[in-house]
Amino acid sequence: MTLTESSWPAVASTGVRDITLPQLMREAAAAQPDRIALVDAVTDPGSRRQWTYRELVADIERYAHALLADFSPGDRIGIFAPNSADWIILQQAIAMAGMVVVAANPAYRTDELEYVLRQSEASGIFYCREYRGADLAAIVATATAAVPSVRSAVPDDRWSAFADGAARTALPDVAPTDPVQIQYTSGTTGFPKGALLHHKGIVNEATFVFERAGMPDGGVCINAMPMYHIGGGAVTELGTFAARGTYVVLPGFDPASVLEAYETYRGTHGLLVPTMLLALLDHPDAATRDLSSMQTVLSGAAAVPEELVRRVTHEWDCDFSILFGQTEMHGVISQTRIADRPEDQASTVGRPLPELEVRLVDPVTAAVVGLGEQGEICCRGYQNMLGYYNMPEETAHTIDADGWLHMGDLATMDERGFLKITGRLKEMIIRGGMNIYPREIEELLFTHPAIGDVIVVGVPHEYWGEEIAAVIRPAGANPDPFELKEWCRERISAHKVPTSWFFTDDFPMTPSGKIQKFKVRDTIVAGDLVPEAVTGGVTQ
Repeated sequence: MTLTESSWPAVASTGVRDITLPQLMREAAAAQPDRIALVDAVTDPGSRRQWTYRELVADIERYAHALLADFSPGDRIGIFAPNSADWIILQQAIAMAGMVVVAANPAYRTDELEYVLRQSEASGIFYCREYRGADLAAIVATATAAVPSVRSAVPDDRWSAFADGAARTALPDVAPTDPVQIQYTSGTTGFPKGALLHHKGIVNEATFVFERAGMPDGGVCINAMPMYHIGGGAVTELGTFAARGTYVVLPGFDPASVLEAYETYRGTHGLLVPTMLLALLDHPDAATRDLSSMQTVLSGAAAVPEELVRRVTHEWDCDFSILFGQTEMHGVISQTRIADRPEDQASTVGRPLPELEVRLVDPVTAAVVGLGEQGEICCRGYQNMLGYYNMPEETAHTIDADGWLHMGDLATMDERGFLKITGRLKEMIIRGGMNIYPREIEELLFTHPAIGDVIVVGVPHEYWGEEIAAVIRPAGANPDPFELKEWCRERISAHKVPTSWFFTDDFPMTPSGKIQKFKVRDTIVAGDLVPEAVTGGVTQ
């Protein structure tokens, strides 16, 4: 196909199916009942568990019956816990029961969790009692007390008893376009938005991604991506199950543990954001572990430097596949194939997935731009989210009347349909693969009595990709950056806390009175604005 403008048509495919998560799992169990489907790769090898496809589907059904004894199809159910096999079983059971997973980052503090539960109108929450020293049980108790819709909160040490204690209730019919997950993201208002995803979208998208990455029948995926993230709880998990493969889930990202898992389980595939890849490449165990089974590394969620692609393929003798997309599109809209030319694999984010229309438009005129010209990425197709839950105005702002979802990312397209990302209309910061929204942090800092005005921007960082910088116009004397940092850590997740603090007497403004953030960022990058030293503790 040769294009004449930056518009990729919906390429017909026999691969897009009207399918649900329960159907995917039952088909896998019927095809390979005795193949290992899931491994809970906790740190202690003696405590690890595994399930065949037959055993996994049986446990999913057991949990689904129990859920239906307490809740109804369509209810929203939160999961507030780190990675585990039980997270996956519960997620799949919620889908099988016709309910909707509300994926909650276990790093949330009380106000963040309360907002998510309230906005999603959650009926229940399953949670872990403790995570990285944080008392999640106390957070849940406080948050749920303020949200009347939550009728039940089940800690992780009672999950199994919950599943065992219910009578078998008839399972409902689930449709491909039924909602299955709410993944929270944020917008310019600073209020998180719940992207409502459907069965057909997450199953097909994950299937295509792993097919393009060369996942063989029975391949092994090593996963350290968070399950509350679209990369863990959709792309890698469902892509593996679609290939009737083995999904090895780690509690979190630890370089030594990931390398051990690749050797122990003969891992063939895995999704690793650039910061993870750098940590693995530089870890001493990388030279001693047997990584010969590794076939393809998938990466995305942040800019992937060309040199990193070359280093991975050279040192690990494997293929590389770059993913690009966003949660609102069920994760991935474009991808490099393992058969693509090396220069395309290193410098582009590939071509769109099947049956998805993608075009680049002028942000002002909405006209499709010419080949090689920069435009905003817009998508239309079955992968579009159902909308932002209970946010019709935000949905209408993102998905226009003709069904085009405006991503807010800027790119160019060549005559073959390959995309190169050039920037973002939106101000989102991507730090180590995590999406961070400046307005949320600004809204918090605005409440500090020592701050008169503030903006938050992302600045380049060699390891994290981007780091968070806060530029403050003090209300009086300059506040102590260490005190500000600790004040933030008590109120928001650690990865959202600014690491660089700047003070200024004024900001560059537009004629209409808006702060020109790009000028402030350019000043920081040029070194013309010097950060204040953070003393009194260990910086993030």
